[in-house]
Amino acid sequence: MAMKAAARPRPVPAAAGQVMMQAIVQRRYGTAPEDLFRLEQIARPAMNDDEVLIRVRAAGVDRGTVHLMAGTPHLMRILGFGLRGPKSPVPGWAVAGTVEAVGTKVTGLEPGDEVFGTCRGSFAQYAATRAGRLAPKPASLTFEQAAAMPGSATTALQALRDKAKLRPGQHVLIIGASGGVGTFAVQLAKAFGAEVTGACRTGKTDLVRALGADHVLDYTREDLTTGRHRYDVIIDIGGNRRLAHLRRALTPKGTLVITGGENGGALLGGIGRNLHAQLLSPFVSQKLTVFIARQRRADLLTVRELADSGAVTPAIDRSYPLSQATAAVRHLADGHARGKVVISI
Repeated sequence: MAMKAAARPRPVPAAAGQVMMQAIVQRRYGTAPEDLFRLEQIARPAMNDDEVLIRVRAAGVDRGTVHLMAGTPHLMRILGFGLRGPKSPVPGWAVAGTVEAVGTKVTGLEPGDEVFGTCRGSFAQYAATRAGRLAPKPASLTFEQAAAMPGSATTALQALRDKAKLRPGQHVLIIGASGGVGTFAVQLAKAFGAEVTGACRTGKTDLVRALGADHVLDYTREDLTTGRHRYDVIIDIGGNRRLAHLRRALTPKGTLVITGGENGGALLGGIGRNLHAQLLSPFVSQKLTVFIARQRRADLLTVRELADSGAVTPAIDRSYPLSQATAAVRHLADGHARGKVVISI
């Protein structure tokens, strides 16, 4: 399919006192960003007293962006993301930029500060968010690298540290090691002293090896779950393998951590498998756990320290300008990304 850039900005008359900005806007659900995303002139977001206005310099693209674009699983719509179209029409939530203004109740941040974190609508020149969702940008990273970290790096951190409780010397298998979360999980697991096996598709094994994995498996050519190799911890990122197969690859007291999922149909997505894991876990010797990452400033500060120490480096596949957000999301959705995709603004 030929790639199309987002449409030219649609001129919109500014209301009295409004400041306009360029942003990607999506008003309905669908699977083709080419048909959904439009580059428009819209009003700059309003800022509450406990919020910060950010001049966006870069935005991260992740699987959540793809799911919100499509409105799937449909349960998301029922839970408040919008029944017929996105409740928040500007996509994107991972952000890096400079503080433009702060609310009257905000302390510790000033205009000009370089920050990274999460917000509503990062595919835009400006975005607003609560101060607690931001942290100082790692000094060693560019804005594009910093924008790759808020969701993916903190998800990997919580999966390994909080859910798996990974210990030095343990053997960990990371399924989906070449993706956004996976590239951070490989590096973090090594930093925690584990022996790391990364599993990914053909053509991405060199990336996973370069990130420090001790062993790399091509899951399109090798069955990971025969039981021939047993792991203390398995991190399954956005996978669709049956629980019985994953359990075969675990040690008898091993821990499985499922984050995300791409199976189960349009209504529930991977929720069915996740519920099965939670219901089964109390009755088996292995720990089967599922989680959705939480955005915490403390974790942003942790990954910032790891980045500045050199323990973790974002693996950026491609960077696109805002006008090519369509191509950025398409590249990720089609499974071509090796690491993170970001939008530079």
